[in-house]
Amino acid sequence: MIGVVVFPGTNCERDTARGLEAVGAEAELVWHGDDDLTGVEAVVLPGGFAHGDYLRTGAIAARSPVMTEVVRLATEGRPVLGICNGFQVLCESGLLMGALIANRDLRFISRLIDVEVTDTDTVLTRGLESGTRLRIALNSYQGNHRDPTGEARVVVRYVDDPNGSQNGAAAVANASGNVVGIMPHPERATELILGSADGRAMLESFARSVETTNV
Repeated sequence: MIGVVVFPGTNCERDTARGLEAVGAEAELVWHGDDDLTGVEAVVLPGGFAHGDYLRTGAIAARSPVMTEVVRLATEGRPVLGICNGFQVLCESGLLMGALIANRDLRFISRLIDVEVTDTDTVLTRGLESGTRLRIALNSYQGNHRDPTGEARVVVRYVDDPNGSQNGAAAVANASGNVVGIMPHPERATELILGSADGRAMLESFARSVETTNV
């Protein structure tokens, strides 16, 4: 079962759960105050504005009780995915390198954008070919990924970088590839009625990664 964590201010949890269920996964909402994720095989931190984005985006959420369990699962090699605000939380918790700051033009971006898969050895990109281009929705103000060390593992890049992210990073992963943060929303691109179904391929990869981890 995949746990979709809900923080105060999260607003993409149901879309994320629905997207996962559409590709055959079992998803269940998990409250940020839960400190026991026994039975949860993988975790998704969805988009939104956790705790109103006070202090820094994701800073308060990264200190929620549930994050102790998320860190445990990540350390055990379980699949962990952060989408948009969830990406910010993963960086604030230290599970991913770098930080997310305001977009280059200091504007909120809300549109479909094109990304390219550059690393196929992660829970989000396995099953996809390197060079695959996908069109998914980007909805963020602080989506500009920066990494002073220059060592962040970029696994998906913007074709035309809309927010100024270092190395064009749309998604980054940890060294093991089991923790991935992505700024665009694959769950908002699972049905053609929304303009693109390209995000479905990423969710399918994540769901398969959960099955593989449990073998």
